[in-house]
Amino acid sequence: MKQVLLAFLLIASTSITAQNLHSPDGKLALHIKHNATTGSLTYTLHREKRPILKDGQLGLITRSGQNLSTHLQSIGSPIYQTIDSTYVMPWGENKINRDHFCEMILPYRTEEGATLSIVCRLYNEGMAIRYRYEGVRSDSVMIMDELTSFPFTAPAKTWSIPANNDTYELDYRTMTLDSLQDANTPITMELEGGLWASIHEAALTDYPEMTLSKKIGSRTLKATYTAAWRDGIMARMGHTFETPWRSIIIGTKAIDLVSYSAMWQHLNPACKIADTSWIRPLRYVGVWWGMHVGIQSWTMGERHGATTANAIRHIDFAADNGIEGVLFEGWNEGWETWGGEQKLNFMKPYADFNLDSIRKHAAQRGVKLMNHHETGGNVPYYESVLDSALRWSIAHDMHYLKTGYAGGYTNGEKHHGQYAVRHYRRVVETAAKYGIMVNAHEPIKDTGIRRTWPNMMTREGAKGMEWNAWSRGNSPEHHSILVFTRLLSGPMDYTPGVFDILHSKTKTSPQYRNWNNEDEGNSRLNTTRAGQIAAWIVLYSPWQMASDLPEHYEGENAFQFFKDYRADIDESFPLFGYPGREYGVVRRAGDRFFLGVITGNEAYTMPRQSLHFLRPHTTYEARIYIDGKDADWRTNPLPVDIHTLYVTGEDMLPVLKIAAGGGVAISFIPVEK
Repeated sequence: MKQVLLAFLLIASTSITAQNLHSPDGKLALHIKHNATTGSLTYTLHREKRPILKDGQLGLITRSGQNLSTHLQSIGSPIYQTIDSTYVMPWGENKINRDHFCEMILPYRTEEGATLSIVCRLYNEGMAIRYRYEGVRSDSVMIMDELTSFPFTAPAKTWSIPANNDTYELDYRTMTLDSLQDANTPITMELEGGLWASIHEAALTDYPEMTLSKKIGSRTLKATYTAAWRDGIMARMGHTFETPWRSIIIGTKAIDLVSYSAMWQHLNPACKIADTSWIRPLRYVGVWWGMHVGIQSWTMGERHGATTANAIRHIDFAADNGIEGVLFEGWNEGWETWGGEQKLNFMKPYADFNLDSIRKHAAQRGVKLMNHHETGGNVPYYESVLDSALRWSIAHDMHYLKTGYAGGYTNGEKHHGQYAVRHYRRVVETAAKYGIMVNAHEPIKDTGIRRTWPNMMTREGAKGMEWNAWSRGNSPEHHSILVFTRLLSGPMDYTPGVFDILHSKTKTSPQYRNWNNEDEGNSRLNTTRAGQIAAWIVLYSPWQMASDLPEHYEGENAFQFFKDYRADIDESFPLFGYPGREYGVVRRAGDRFFLGVITGNEAYTMPRQSLHFLRPHTTYEARIYIDGKDADWRTNPLPVDIHTLYVTGEDMLPVLKIAAGGGVAISFIPVEK
């Protein structure tokens, strides 16, 4: 009996083969196991010999005909390579990027004779795995699900939004991993034992987005698709394809995730635009906030926001304050079709919006015009006019484009399915052909596309500023949670900078109308004015907006910060932070530096901060914008104290006391000798 048992154990042990990969610094180790008996694949990820993910499943589930999860046969030796390269972005939190990883490709034969390769990469910052399929026929592959899972070995605290096939504009939840049932990505975790992790995908180009699901009490998160085509198919793929990367970054403190999140950008192909000199960051104002707070309308009439006179006023305000761009929403005919076919005309201004005179005035004042295409979810119509609308935009000197997809798609498809992913990619690529930069609202989530198509500048993809105009508002914790979740994936057009925190000026206007069902009469910003100033630094976007009405900035000394700020960032230095509590960061733009700190629901005392990041042998004027005495987001959100110091890189900032829901912003400008 012992001999039979021993023989069985020997056979079982030899049926499992493992391939190993290590990160460049050796701290991460990935083990891919192949069960020759079942043909199934699993993986385990260690960090410094500690298992983080154990026995995660791999494989794809198809509708019929192709088995891409079991009965896989190894067909050759692993292919290894190490890449260590540097690339430069035309813009970004950090323009210079090091792409350093070790790669392992494991080829397997399917039952049908096709090849399914598991492509694995380990960075010092984390792990990424994708599937590469090469068919033997020209048949399409209909994917219904995948087995990829993330089985954590330790309990964790998590921050995420629920999985949803149509919106990301949901409140972030803080809950234990055990109690979680579903999530969209990035999902961020504080693991027991002193590690932090965030799961996301990269290079989402022609596939439904990945969400995560699990059973209560389990610690295994499984890749899931929430948005199918109308016939139930999740992904329609050709006879050769690559899936997006399934990936995780791992650090020892929360701000490591901010520094490591560039990995998702690295995992995308190199830039496909030969000349990127036309791709530029900018600061902007616009005809936008007035509609959301209810004193203006998108449609033509006595409350119309995008009129010639209002456009000229915004252009003059921008020029007088050194701001580069102006956005106009509601400039074009068709807004009256909202709630029906939502068929807006992207080439015909309303009669009270004289585009020729506006263009002429903007050119004289040196201000860029920013176009707006709100599709209302009518994607088929938008695609039918996309080329002509973009040509028209260029002919009218508008190289900056904001798009919108509010509401459900008119053809029944979903915002986050393969149909939508293809559409958003088509818009970005077509825009690049015409030299147009894009800011997408109601977008597909960012997965690093900006490396390949850097004209994809920024996007929404979370609860932004407008929720503060017509609802109870985003929580005081919202901004610092965004830093460690949504903003890990890429820039966000949050549109900060409202000074009328309580809407005391707008809601008392005779022009005010309550137009949104979310507005219960208690709408406000749950932050302080200094917190709004700090958000210009903290909530990174290469297009940064001062979103309030121009008259709310006039005569306000605190607006000097935005006038001094530069959106063209060269590098960033995360300082400290914890989701929902506080976050501090320094950004360099040319020879200027900007330090921003935001808080959550509790006040924060920032210890003395070294200024070692400043250039040596240089004196800077440090202008500090901080919550005034007794400031508090609940009871006293408006006071801002402004102080000026002269410092060098050898100095330390004094201790700074920041209010609950507040912030501090500091500009460091070199003193001319």
